Amino acid sequence: MKDLLHTGVADEGGKRNACVVTAPPATEIPASLAKARLLASLQDRRSWKPAMMDPDREVPRALLTTLLEAACLAPTHGLTEPWRFLIVTGEARQRLATHLPTVYDLVTPAAQQRPEKRAKLTTLFHQAPVTIILACHHAPDSKIPLLENQLAVACAVQNLHLAAHAAGLAAMWSTPPLVYTEAAKPVLGLETHEHGLGFFFLGWPQPGSSPPPISRQPWPEKTRWITC
Repeated sequence: MKDLLHTGVADEGGKRNACVVTAPPATEIPASLAKARLLASLQDRRSWKPAMMDPDREVPRALLTTLLEAACLAPTHGLTEPWRFLIVTGEARQRLATHLPTVYDLVTPAAQQRPEKRAKLTTLFHQAPVTIILACHHAPDSKIPLLENQLAVACAVQNLHLAAHAAGLAAMWSTPPLVYTEAAKPVLGLETHEHGLGFFFLGWPQPGSSPPPISRQPWPEKTRWITC
């Protein structure tokens, strides 16, 4: 990984300068990339439902700190660093389980309400030992569009997920519609100019559980080459 992290970056007087990468031949994969454990992590990463996590095994705070440091290395236009993380553990999870069903009633049209979805909110947050409330800070006078700040948060969540996977943890990003509403903000603990972007459930896999299967269409079906 060291080779991959520093490939092509000149270092002069302790300062990192512009990229001076010499591109390899088109048919050659750089050795540093071929050996990178990052690629294996990308291929192996899965989203684990909270019910597949061990609710009684705590995630050490020191490990959480490492994961959050990795998240904050995400790219961010204008260095706004818009990501916000609210860590919910222990008895604090009950506050979400108690009050979010009421938010669901308030923001969900009667014709769309489903008793099973409401009931799920009363148990979901006790299935994982850690729930991270994800939010984007965006000031009204920001020169950076809201969308770009939200995309930066998504990059941070990807970092968080990959770091969690590398540590052997199970994780999942969940985005129930109510998390985007103003009614949910007091329950989630969001401040002015913070926009909810979901819940990140984190924990150790249940003993004996297997990674969920993954299904992706071949990349050529999602790619167009523009050459002229």
